[in-house]
Amino acid sequence: MKPVVVIGFVGSTLDASKRGPTRWNQWRPSVGLTMHEDLRVDRFVMIHGGVHRGLVDYLAEDIAAVSPETMVEPILMDFEDAWDFEEVYGKLLDFVRSYPLDPDAEDYLIHITTGTHVAQICLFLLTEAHYLPGQLLQTQPRRGAVDPKGVWNTIDLDLSRYDSIATRFAVATAESTSFLKSGIDTRNAAFNRMIDEIEQVAVRSRAPILLMGPTGAGKSQLARRIYDLKKLRHQVKGPFVEVNCATLKGDGAMSALFGHKRGAFTGAASDRPGLLKSANTGTLFLDEIGELGLDEQAMILRAIEEKRFFPMGADKEVESDFQLIAGTNRDLASRVTEGRFRDDLLARLNLWTFQLPGLAERREDIEPNLDYELDRFAEREGERVTFNKEARESYLAFATSASATWPGNFRDLASSVTRMATFSPKGRIDKSLVDAEIARLSAAWRPTSVAEDGLDDLLSTETLQSLDPFDRVQLSHVVEVCRGSRSLSEAGRSLFSASRAQRSTTNDADRLRKYLARFDLTWANLRETR
Repeated sequence: MKPVVVIGFVGSTLDASKRGPTRWNQWRPSVGLTMHEDLRVDRFVMIHGGVHRGLVDYLAEDIAAVSPETMVEPILMDFEDAWDFEEVYGKLLDFVRSYPLDPDAEDYLIHITTGTHVAQICLFLLTEAHYLPGQLLQTQPRRGAVDPKGVWNTIDLDLSRYDSIATRFAVATAESTSFLKSGIDTRNAAFNRMIDEIEQVAVRSRAPILLMGPTGAGKSQLARRIYDLKKLRHQVKGPFVEVNCATLKGDGAMSALFGHKRGAFTGAASDRPGLLKSANTGTLFLDEIGELGLDEQAMILRAIEEKRFFPMGADKEVESDFQLIAGTNRDLASRVTEGRFRDDLLARLNLWTFQLPGLAERREDIEPNLDYELDRFAEREGERVTFNKEARESYLAFATSASATWPGNFRDLASSVTRMATFSPKGRIDKSLVDAEIARLSAAWRPTSVAEDGLDDLLSTETLQSLDPFDRVQLSHVVEVCRGSRSLSEAGRSLFSASRAQRSTTNDADRLRKYLARFDLTWANLRETR
């Protein structure tokens, strides 16, 4: 077995006693831990101040009486203020770095029962950080009995060995990530991994966070949830301040962000603190940061790095300590190349950058988000609305298909659900409502050249959804030719003019009739809707 070395402070109160036989009826931690038959102490490194050297010699005598094999090694360490955390930690760290610790040859126990609370905390931190390569040792008197030995136990800082603690950490982490997702049981693996990373960054870092992604991807909501999570963890005290930088122009941008003094410009009738000052000790969310002017970007950079800035018209700086979350749907690297975004600001923002995918890239998350939007509608309007089975299946089939492009991302989905819920009879969304909503979305998302092709009046919604864009363009051209012809044969001759010369017999009208029949169309249909 390797020798056991105890490192700890002398207890100026707990270890002290009057000389005489009665001291052996008193629990003294430093002496008591050497009296246990199940704990062998080969060396006791006893840290003490100069005024307690006599107490150390006294304790060494008693330890030699009860444990002759234990060698006491006094270490002098004086503090100007034993309650000054910085001083105590610094001197202990210097001691640890200079002391010949050899964990391969010795086992170390770090005694945290004696010393000031500051000293005990510093020993814990040094052990937790592995500067002291050992286990924490805790002693206490035995309850209900006179026992100078007391009780001892070690604390293993490898938390992974404690199943219940590991489980609670896992649950707490899962709760945090669920919180960031607003409780939505998202299924997209890449998105879930990103949220796991954001959760770790949110609770461990105050550096700026950059959220990138298309409009409507949820940047604003995620920024708010990051702030709320930090608030729950008591990591921020101030407010959440949000501004869309695209709305800030000229002097108004400087004034809104940094504030101004009265008379700074025409119309500045009174002092204004500005958004950066309002966000002090909280979180500032600058959405669409790519739209800021270069002057504002320079001042933002300084405010991030130095926590101070000049309001407009002021000759004295103000201070504000906030965490910045920035959002953008722009390619900031390209804007740097174009000279429209500062490369030093991008470098400062680029420590924690997260790319939020659009809804079309997370089609498996449409169903849980559909339920979330129904819950939001119920909270806003005080009415619970649900789908019937056929309507839900039809809507999800469309929403998760390639035909649904979701250009507005989650804003499109929220608006869609709100429309159906508002028009639902008796709180039930049926198939007819879904069909109408699908038609509305399809028309809104269709390119102008396609939206004006005239097929909406001829084909059902289901048929239109099943058409590939290639087939739709072809059919649209056929319909246009038919409507401009006097007969089916004339339309056929026009459409098949190139291939007629290669055939021995021609029946263009029949060929065209069969093509239209594939889409349940007839010549009569086209003439009626001309």
